[in-house]
Amino acid sequence: MTVIRAWLVLAFYFFRDLVLSVKDVVVTVLNPNRPIRSAIIAIPLEVESDPGITLLANMITLTPGTTSLHVSDDGKTLFAHVMNATDETAHQIKSGFETQVRRVLT
Repeated sequence: MTVIRAWLVLAFYFFRDLVLSVKDVVVTVLNPNRPIRSAIIAIPLEVESDPGITLLANMITLTPGTTSLHVSDDGKTLFAHVMNATDETAHQIKSGFETQVRRVLT
């Protein structure tokens, strides 16, 4: 995969998740009785470089309803607050954003 193509795929993933997250936040705001499952989740990291961790953390924070909180001292875990967490949230971040970040930075 070329570098340009990898960046375009990363942008696609980001904007797709951005749209889905905006929709989820809007539905939650318009329906205050909707159950919210807010949680702080630990995301085990495979990306090892500081630029990779920074890019991933910023992509998470720029997505409505999520905020990156902390990276462990050893750089192996990213903690994020998620407005509507599921059991699959960490896996979704790893298989989506993190996989694409690793592709653009290798």
